[in-house]
Amino acid sequence: MRIWIAAIGARPRDAFNQIAHMYLDRMAPLLPGGAKSAAKAVESPLFRSEDAFWQALERERARTPPLVVLLHERGSPMDSQAFAAWLGRAFDAGRQLVVFAIGPADGWSKIPAGVATLSLGPMTLAHELARVVVCEQLYRALTILRGHPYHREGAGNRQ
Repeated sequence: MRIWIAAIGARPRDAFNQIAHMYLDRMAPLLPGGAKSAAKAVESPLFRSEDAFWQALERERARTPPLVVLLHERGSPMDSQAFAAWLGRAFDAGRQLVVFAIGPADGWSKIPAGVATLSLGPMTLAHELARVVVCEQLYRALTILRGHPYHREGAGNRQ
């Protein structure tokens, strides 16, 4: 299992890049088979254009097609538990590559049939910040699936 957190047209600033990579480094060993090949288990490729992104995906054909999830303002919203369950089902289906893609500044020009969309919420986020949020939520989902204490159910409800 491999995961990409791709960004189109964005060049991460150092502070955001450091935070994103902290989560990327933490999540690789939590992936199925991740401990064996942690260096390639999670990647965060940057693409100059939407076309370059789709072309790179075409080169990634394997036993199973990549599961592509486009970050989109009208995508499906999920809480952390639902997102973890969804990701777990992708693992169980034997997906070799799951791709989360943060689109170009003007949004996606097309959303092909069969491609999932995900919303991080109703607010607009800078690309660099959206990348950090995706990285943290992926790490959180993996810890939920592994029963790790990082995600504490109901912790936000304490008074």
